[in-house]
Amino acid sequence: MAEQQQFYLLLGNLMSPDNTVRKQSEETYDTIPGQSKITFLLQAVRDASAAEEVKQMAAVLLRRLLSSSFEEIYPGLTVEMQTAIKTELLSSIQQETSPNIRKKVCDIAAELCRNLIGNHQIFRQPDVFLSDVLSYTALYGGYQTDKFHDKVISALLQTMEDQSNPRVQAHAAAALINFTEDCPKSLLIPYLDSLVQHLHVIMVAKLQELIQKGTKLVLEQVVTSIASVADTAEEKFVPYYDLFMSSLKHIVENAVQKELRLLRGKTIECISLIGLAVGKDKFMPDASAVMQLLLKTQTDFNDLEDDDPQISYMISAWARMCKILGKEFQQYLPVVMGPLMKTASIKPEVALLDTQDMENISEDDGWEFVNLGDQQSFGIKTAGLEEKATACQMLVCYAKELKEGFVEYTEQVVKLMVPLLKLVRGVSITFSRVRVAAAESMPLLLECARVRGPEYLTQMWHFMCDALIKSIGTEPDSDVLSEIMHSFAKCIELMGDGCLNNEHFEELGGILKGKLEEHFKNQELRQAKRQDEDYDEQVEETLQDEDENDVYILTKVSDILHSVFSSYKEKVLPWFEQLLQLIVQLICPNRQWADRQWGLCIFDDVVEHCSPSSFKYAEYFLRPMLQSLCDSSPEVRQAAAYGVGVMAQYGGENYRPFCTEAIPLLVRVIQAADSRAKENVNATENCISAVGKVVRFRPECVNVNEVLPHWLSWLPLNEDKEEAVHTFDFLCDLIESNNPIVLGPENANLPKIFLIIAEGVANESVKSEDACSKRLANVIRQVQVSAGLWTQCVSTLNETQQKAIQDLLNTA
Repeated sequence: MAEQQQFYLLLGNLMSPDNTVRKQSEETYDTIPGQSKITFLLQAVRDASAAEEVKQMAAVLLRRLLSSSFEEIYPGLTVEMQTAIKTELLSSIQQETSPNIRKKVCDIAAELCRNLIGNHQIFRQPDVFLSDVLSYTALYGGYQTDKFHDKVISALLQTMEDQSNPRVQAHAAAALINFTEDCPKSLLIPYLDSLVQHLHVIMVAKLQELIQKGTKLVLEQVVTSIASVADTAEEKFVPYYDLFMSSLKHIVENAVQKELRLLRGKTIECISLIGLAVGKDKFMPDASAVMQLLLKTQTDFNDLEDDDPQISYMISAWARMCKILGKEFQQYLPVVMGPLMKTASIKPEVALLDTQDMENISEDDGWEFVNLGDQQSFGIKTAGLEEKATACQMLVCYAKELKEGFVEYTEQVVKLMVPLLKLVRGVSITFSRVRVAAAESMPLLLECARVRGPEYLTQMWHFMCDALIKSIGTEPDSDVLSEIMHSFAKCIELMGDGCLNNEHFEELGGILKGKLEEHFKNQELRQAKRQDEDYDEQVEETLQDEDENDVYILTKVSDILHSVFSSYKEKVLPWFEQLLQLIVQLICPNRQWADRQWGLCIFDDVVEHCSPSSFKYAEYFLRPMLQSLCDSSPEVRQAAAYGVGVMAQYGGENYRPFCTEAIPLLVRVIQAADSRAKENVNATENCISAVGKVVRFRPECVNVNEVLPHWLSWLPLNEDKEEAVHTFDFLCDLIESNNPIVLGPENANLPKIFLIIAEGVANESVKSEDACSKRLANVIRQVQVSAGLWTQCVSTLNETQQKAIQDLLNTA
């Protein structure tokens, strides 16, 4: 108790007007351990007898602590302490009488919520949802998760209904938005009805307030809450659609005053998100009226000021309408594209400043700076950049959704996007979003332009190709770089053989070689850091993040090589030899599993696309590939198994003995006790597919009569959809040729075959657009002719499987 009183004195001194007292207090505060700070601050916030200014100071410091030092402090707390913090915050939201303090507690809750969710994503625990500061997880125990979510939502809704404190209402709505944005759909659905009904009541009340008093703050947040709930609930929001749509349209129609621009923009966003959530069928009766409202706003677009908040909401809403309407949206492009291109073309204001200039400009004025040394800085004014980034992302959306329907705009868009690949780097994260959108647009624009014929397409490719290659060599941001590399690979696949000239190949080879050498060098540097005396868990976490980034770039190197091999075939092998030893280095047994996985994937592509010439490199990869079939890493096993499959299918005569050698190794993996465990199933399915390919394409390498019954017993493949189609194709071959081993004596295996087909359709391993679906449907129809046999086959299926068979017959 005495310690807490001393802490209250310290909080008071932190607010002292005396600089010396305040500085001493800050130094004392900094020496208090983080866990103790949380305890003292939380007690101060919850203490009904403490002075309001002390509680406010404690709340500000607690939020700041969670914002700046969450990773250092929170994971080290005991589960009991974490539970206590969440419970105390919930109680405070419910019980605090001061509107100011309640508002600040809502802010603390939102901050902790963001951090917990961020932590969840870092550790990638898909079965554990850290969806709100006040929720508990199955992993750590505590209260029943479902019951506690109920408390969270009830508390927030109860606070939102506090009509006497609109600012608190608005902040509770903001906390609800945080909750629903990151809350998994499965957790939200049980509370959806209660949530929606409360939101509707509050919206109606606040709409009346707007009409009578002109107050809009809470209504803005409530509209965003509705949008967030619909976005998460998706099709489950359909029953509530009619509850909101007429009121939302009313707001857009009537909220035309300048002070209501933000409300109108948020309502436009809400309508488009609801439309996307409920789908075209439900939305279509209102689509025309909504489009007319948007068109009217768009017509007035030229009259809007540059900083009008409606602009970014409008741009995003149009893109969502495009997703909803599909090809029918094309008719609106002439109205939409002008303002969108104008926004996407915003040029940032830049300046070269010396130290004296810098004193007159602050980052608060919307400037960001990069220090160039020699007392000089490069400054960029960021006003309008968010809108520019959003507009570029919307252009990507139109190209993706409308395809050839967007062809009229491809030339002006590509002329805008290509220069954006080299937009100022290293300053603003918004610039990174612009460069990502520019990269993402390239293959989509080529796809749109196809309809104009090969000459137009080639001209467009020549315009973008050099810039893409140069960007791969110079882009410093790994997230942007990976997108550029991915898009470049897609472009090569789309353009095919002949799209790169000798200069392109020379430059690309040098860049890829550099990326691989950098990959190995970075690994060595990280190993050296692990030997440093400063090495600890936090350093290791940073090193692992760096390693993940490096591996992701390695996957993009693999993507580019895949596209080159698939387009150029064996002609490209002499060019590839400059990279050969680096790829061989990746598959050395002492490398980490991700290196070996992607090294094998590259050699898989060499075998698949460059055989029989690929065999001249067999000395480098064949033995490691066969040894990797039994690797401890499932990702490495999967890459090796795929390699055996393509050896059998494409490799040629030289690979025959290796196919024979691989069969027992593949069977051992498939028959392992944990082969179908979640982490192993993809590798196992690739092994099953590889066995099928050896039997199908190299039957002389295996005892078919012995292996085929086993192979049939391992079907269907449910996880790897691509390999599933291969296995169903082969199964159709066997059935159509009346293979006695597959059909069994007197067709005894047909019920088993029906089960395999039914499970494949039910799990979407085979889809109506797959060529083999028609063949599978024909097998079923042939059985239908014999009533007795049909009854025998269908009687072994459950209801879901029977429906899958019927769906296949109806669609194939």
